[in-house]
Amino acid sequence: MKTWSIYAGKIFGVELRIHATFLLLMLFALFILPSESGPPTLASMQRGMILVAIIFGSVVLHELGHAVVSRRNGLPVKGIMLLPIGGIMLVDPNAQAGSTKDAARETRIALAGPLVNGVLAAVAAPVLLLVLHISLWAKALIGIDNLPRSFFWINLFLCALNLLPAFPMDGGRILRAWMARRMEFQQATRRAVNIGHLFAAAFMFTGIVTSPWLMLFGLFMFVAAQLEERSVLFQSVVEAVRMEDIMLTDFSILSPADTLEDALSKAVHSLQDDFPVVRGGDLVGVINRQTILERLRREGNGYVQAAMNKAFEVAARTESLASAFRKLTSRGLTLIPVVDQERLVGIVTLQNLMHSMGLLAESRRLRKQAEDANL
Repeated sequence: MKTWSIYAGKIFGVELRIHATFLLLMLFALFILPSESGPPTLASMQRGMILVAIIFGSVVLHELGHAVVSRRNGLPVKGIMLLPIGGIMLVDPNAQAGSTKDAARETRIALAGPLVNGVLAAVAAPVLLLVLHISLWAKALIGIDNLPRSFFWINLFLCALNLLPAFPMDGGRILRAWMARRMEFQQATRRAVNIGHLFAAAFMFTGIVTSPWLMLFGLFMFVAAQLEERSVLFQSVVEAVRMEDIMLTDFSILSPADTLEDALSKAVHSLQDDFPVVRGGDLVGVINRQTILERLRREGNGYVQAAMNKAFEVAARTESLASAFRKLTSRGLTLIPVVDQERLVGIVTLQNLMHSMGLLAESRRLRKQAEDANL
């Protein structure tokens, strides 16, 4: 969610992030569109920004339609990354973990977004024709010269284009869901992405000779498909990786009888942010550097026992990394102790997780190359 995106707040508890492709759209609306009717002016650039705001608002409503139907179908949405053609939803992993792939449910969720844009276009049309007396077919359909008409066509295009069977458009998601009934989900995703790439290439090449909007749409479709495919592949990797593959086995521990100043000193010298707290071989709590610092500033020196978090999760060494992710996100944790027969054998922290995953991927690649060379 955080890759190439910025935080944009929350709506009904759903975190919104804006993908960097909106910056490209903003530059297009500020400098390219105004230049079609002469040198850009302050007024034309302001209308360009309003046009971007219309697209942004339409996309937000589109994704909220998905989120509402997804929640009603038992899949609460945690976050949405917004792109100019739609968004990527992050569903609550705890709810998703126990669910099977349901093509009918995926279809209902996917159709909710285009339906919202279709309703907005249907409501806007009579207002434009009967109240504002604006022609719907005058050129340009989407531009800065007539923003009310642009609102109608933006929502109509978002509705129609998202129904295409081109992943990651909503029609492509429906296609992927039904293909997943006959094959592995990752394989269905790859096939849907390949179809999406064909549509994206067709839009980009057609846009070169017809409309820059089509070229931009093809580019945004290609970027969104790559993001979705990467997300699915990452999920398949974390399902296969075990805790023992990435856990830290050389780590420092604290005792409940240690003072906070001693704990901070150990944090400085070990470069470890999260610590399991052990008494007589038994794991009794966890504590992190931030908690240590806050307690020292607020209350002065004390004991780890009074500051440690006694509500923690543990994982078995054979447990999947995906399961650990769900535990980390559901409780807002930064550390999971790894136990074997009730004995602490390692820890997994958010601090070292991505570093360990990168090294694990590289070691597996090198091992595979060595095996191929020996064949």
